[in-house]
Amino acid sequence: MTGMKTTDIRRTFLEFFRQHGHEIVPSSSLVVSGDPTLLFTNSGMVQFKDVFLGLEQRPYRRATTAQKSLRVSGKHNDLEEVGPSPRHHTFFEMLGNFSFGDYFKREAIRMAWDLLLNKFNLPVERLWFTVFEGDERVPADEEAIQYWREAGASPERILRFSGKDNFWVMADTGPCGPCSEITVYIGDDLAKMHPRGVNSDDPDYVEIWNLVFMQFERSTMQPLPRPSVDTGMGLERMAMVLQGVNSTYETDAFTPIIERTMELLGTDQPHYAAHFAQYRAVADHARATAFLIADGVLPGNNGRSYVLRRILRRAVYQGRSIGFTQPFFAEVVARVLDEMSDAYPQLSERRSFILETTDTEEQQFLRTLSSGLTRLNALVERLKAEAQTTIPGAEAFRLKDTDGFPLDLTQKIATDYGLHVDVAGFDAALAEQRARSRAAAQFKRTADAELWGDQALPDTSFTGYTSFSETATVLAMIANGDDVSRAEAGQAVQVALDRTPFYAESGGQVGDTGYLIGANGRMRVEDTLRPVPGIIVHYGVVEEGTLARGEPVTAQIDPARRRDIQRNHTATHLLHRALRDVIGEHAAQAGSLVAPDRLRFDFTHNRAIAPEQLREIEQRINTWIRSDAPVAWDVTDYQTALDNGAIALFGEKYGDRVRVVHAARIPADGGYADAEIAAIATRDSRELCGGTHVARTGEIGLAQIISEGSVGSGIRRIEMLTGREAMAWFTSQLDTLQAVAGKLGIPAAQAPERVDALLADLKQRQHELDALQGKLMRGELEAVLAHTQTHDGITLLVTQVAAPDVTRMREMGDWLRAKLGSTVIVLGSVIDDKPQLLTMITPDLVKQGYHAGNLVRELAQIVGGGGGGRPDMAQAGGRDASQLEAALAQVPTLLAAQRR
Repeated sequence: MTGMKTTDIRRTFLEFFRQHGHEIVPSSSLVVSGDPTLLFTNSGMVQFKDVFLGLEQRPYRRATTAQKSLRVSGKHNDLEEVGPSPRHHTFFEMLGNFSFGDYFKREAIRMAWDLLLNKFNLPVERLWFTVFEGDERVPADEEAIQYWREAGASPERILRFSGKDNFWVMADTGPCGPCSEITVYIGDDLAKMHPRGVNSDDPDYVEIWNLVFMQFERSTMQPLPRPSVDTGMGLERMAMVLQGVNSTYETDAFTPIIERTMELLGTDQPHYAAHFAQYRAVADHARATAFLIADGVLPGNNGRSYVLRRILRRAVYQGRSIGFTQPFFAEVVARVLDEMSDAYPQLSERRSFILETTDTEEQQFLRTLSSGLTRLNALVERLKAEAQTTIPGAEAFRLKDTDGFPLDLTQKIATDYGLHVDVAGFDAALAEQRARSRAAAQFKRTADAELWGDQALPDTSFTGYTSFSETATVLAMIANGDDVSRAEAGQAVQVALDRTPFYAESGGQVGDTGYLIGANGRMRVEDTLRPVPGIIVHYGVVEEGTLARGEPVTAQIDPARRRDIQRNHTATHLLHRALRDVIGEHAAQAGSLVAPDRLRFDFTHNRAIAPEQLREIEQRINTWIRSDAPVAWDVTDYQTALDNGAIALFGEKYGDRVRVVHAARIPADGGYADAEIAAIATRDSRELCGGTHVARTGEIGLAQIISEGSVGSGIRRIEMLTGREAMAWFTSQLDTLQAVAGKLGIPAAQAPERVDALLADLKQRQHELDALQGKLMRGELEAVLAHTQTHDGITLLVTQVAAPDVTRMREMGDWLRAKLGSTVIVLGSVIDDKPQLLTMITPDLVKQGYHAGNLVRELAQIVGGGGGGRPDMAQAGGRDASQLEAALAQVPTLLAAQRR
């Protein structure tokens, strides 16, 4: 074969189709937006799904892409095969060319033939072409057969297969059609090549390209008016073929990553050969980890976040199984970034965040891995002793819930021991937990969507970017779930107009409030939503008179509230830009709330922002505000917006035409001191945004950050006030400071120093009090020593003590153990009307078989409780304080049983 590198294959494919009139469309995110059926992008056609369905128009009819893809769940669950299989991956790249009602079978086949033979130089004698053989509903694809023969394929190389292999379906409805797959034989001996190898499990036959011809409507099987083409070529598989190897892991897409893993571990080729599955899994999972984090996914316990956590932790466990004892995975991911940043620049832009997130998750997992393995090993030993072969689902779930073990990791370890996991029991335990935590709420928006979806209304014209008031016509009204023509005073109602200045809640910005005023009545609008795309609905109550369908109304938003919202929304953009300038470009928006009284901004970052960094962020924003820089917006195409530096949010779905909000930098001649100019963001703020904004930054007035903290793994949150709310906050803070100063009888400026002095004095007095209590305790414990006895040759102290809390109880135990030396100590106490037990056993006696945790567990049962702990120290609580004396009396008997 040609030995062409992966980067050259990608470039050759895209350039070939560009020369044939295709638009090179950038890869979409791995995070799928607007499609609840998919967690991740798993093929090249996903970003064009609405185009194929006729729901979206693009300015081009031919496209080509190199699409980031991930298959780990649902129909395409490849995770368990990754490592042992020579060609399975989680993350991969799918090369594709697409026709949206433009060319069809003849040209698709002709271009495929041209690319494979004349650009990739594949030997035609190794190629096979499959087509649909037909069934009772659809005839055989004779067209494809004819076009392959026209292109140059020998008739004996064109094979017919059933719909299982050669008919593509998107869903129960929508486009479908026959497909034609191209297979290459990579075996050493052409004489052994046979048609039976195609579409078989024989590894010498590799499917490299699938041409899908969207020709029919699935529900009726009638021909589509504009048939289309969707093709997919796995880049890694094509690299394997062209580089003349038998595994995708032997291509240049993976060898640098595997070599880096070996370098970190200090191993050689024989070690790799003996543990190739683990090395491959680490390499594959490093690629998936890098791209998922780059696309805004962070490790967590739900949805996409949990998939990333599974992949990352599986890689860490695989690394541990081949000899890693310290964190290593971030170093492997770094090699992925080195290799793939040229093709995907976002990997370089977010490099530090990707590596930090990876390392943080690995460190967190390693802290629980040892304890989890200990728990699992003990469970395995118990099951084997009981001749059991299945790990109960509840136990597997406990490992996930307590130690962070994903189910597939528990399954892998169980397989190593020759055991199975009760997956149904695991699912039941998981479902039970979710049911307990799920709020029993009904979401009215789902019902509203159904109601308004049946109205068949034209899209609402939104005029609120430039107007606070608008004359409009009532198109439809819904009250109590029914379509109504009139609403009376006191009636709750939902109203749709032909045009409105009311902004519907979207993109974090809350909906407008205000009034709809007609000739015969007035409605107070309490919220504005968009229950179905394109339709703005006003939710509220008729305050007086009546409101009727078809009548004209004046739609008037609350202007003061809207201005507060606009201040906060523009300030959110300034905050986003300042955050990226101060802590790094990885600080991507992960959620927001833009309300009239405050703004809340969630962003990706792995640690608390230092106080000096928060001050710098705040200073940048306020200097930007004082500069009174212009804020403008325009509508442009999506790619142009990105090329001009606009920020698009991960996971959001954008059309070809987008609205860009632009807050300019302070002008160099703005009359501000150099230091203030330097404090301004190094770049303008440009974001794709459909919200409402101020016209100039000066309208914001003032910005004040009031909190910063964590809201999840790798997610931080800033809350900020602007305008009059910020001024009210400052006034409140000043009032509080002056009140404190008044109580202290000092000027406000001296309050911090005086409070520090008072705290130091309080701390000193607490030390003195602790010392006195310690002396008192030791005096009491001297008397306790009188209860010491010898039992079966060991020193034993069993007694009830008076302790204010369990901390003081442990301090008593520590003092007594130090005083007595080799000993068993059992203390009981009643704290807050509940019995508490503490057991301590010195190491020499632990070696003889005594176990504090086992002892306290049996004692706790007597007082109606439970507990446990280490062999040398354990504690437990109960419910029945009346049985404490009886429990202590059982200590000698229970110790004797341990000795036996």
